[in-house]
Amino acid sequence: MKAYVFVNVAPGKPIDVAGRLRAIEGVKSADTCWGLPDIVALVETANLKALQGFVLNKIQKQVAGVKQTDTHIVWES
Repeated sequence: MKAYVFVNVAPGKPIDVAGRLRAIEGVKSADTCWGLPDIVALVETANLKALQGFVLNKIQKQVAGVKQTDTHIVWES
């Protein structure tokens, strides 16, 4: 399952946070952006439950500087 995770971070932290996100297995890319969100990350997990745990536990809880996430599941036909 693929999803784009929009990540808002503390001021001055986008480059550091993007680097930490890229180091997590399952994060395919993490790009800093102008405006909001600060970072767009593409993640892949086995299923919806794994995605939920990934965002809550690996991104929100473990990456310092993350203030908020907004997850958009990719719908593949």
